[in-house]
Amino acid sequence: MEFFTPTTWADALAVRAEHPGCVPIAGGTDVMVELNFDRHRPDALLDLTRVAELREWAHTDDGGIRLGAGVTFARVMTELADVAPGLAMASRTVGSPQIRVRGTVGGNLGSASPAGDAHPVLLAVDAVVEVESVRGRRQIPVADFFTGVKKSALAPDELIAAVVLPKVAGPQQFAKIGTRNAMVIAVTSFGLALHPDRRTVGAAIGSAAPTPRHAEAAERFLAESLAEDGLWDSRAAVPDATATRFGDLVAAGAAPIDDVRGTAAYRRHALSVLARRTLGWAWHDYQREAA
Repeated sequence: MEFFTPTTWADALAVRAEHPGCVPIAGGTDVMVELNFDRHRPDALLDLTRVAELREWAHTDDGGIRLGAGVTFARVMTELADVAPGLAMASRTVGSPQIRVRGTVGGNLGSASPAGDAHPVLLAVDAVVEVESVRGRRQIPVADFFTGVKKSALAPDELIAAVVLPKVAGPQQFAKIGTRNAMVIAVTSFGLALHPDRRTVGAAIGSAAPTPRHAEAAERFLAESLAEDGLWDSRAAVPDATATRFGDLVAAGAAPIDDVRGTAAYRRHALSVLARRTLGWAWHDYQREAA
């Protein structure tokens, strides 16, 4: 097995172009598991840990965040809690402290696992994945990035450069169900973002379909209900019936399976609960902002 260690982004792209079958590795929290269990034996590894550009993040001109693919979950927690609150919440649930110090947002995306912890929040906030090859750079809406179980829209010669998150316009929440507190893979997970500036809702499901996905019917229902009841402006309590229907629609938007971590029926039930809970927490934050 060949092992490439570029120190610049340009060199990394050149290696990727010449060896499209090489597997990128940053934190190694997914790739090394695959190697250790002999599930995948690539011809080459492309070590991206020495590419300094990938470890940087910056504010965009419109107030959002451009997050380099090599930024770790630990740094998201400590450095970005105010500007990417939902992603920071999700980061706190990733594995153990040791995993969070090594694991990266770009690596989580690159694995394209249905259970990736960052994915529901990135969907809920309408993030964009910035990818690049020697042919040029392009931006992929995260909703279009996942194409199947552990499959993505990346071309063979492309690498993930960054994730672009829009400016926070309202409360964000994340919750997941797992079988233990550390090193846990989600049985199911849910991300929620309220966008009062445009009167829309982002609601996304993890680990309950072949890919992470928007709960589109639930998003439309909640946004319309909040508008019809005048709640975006009044910030009065969300009716219990609205919260319950929102949870039901989130559950209906999933396509789970039975596996060793949980049944399809349990995943649907858990999603309805997570949706109601996160809505309650997010709405409380929204009301508190006006106090």
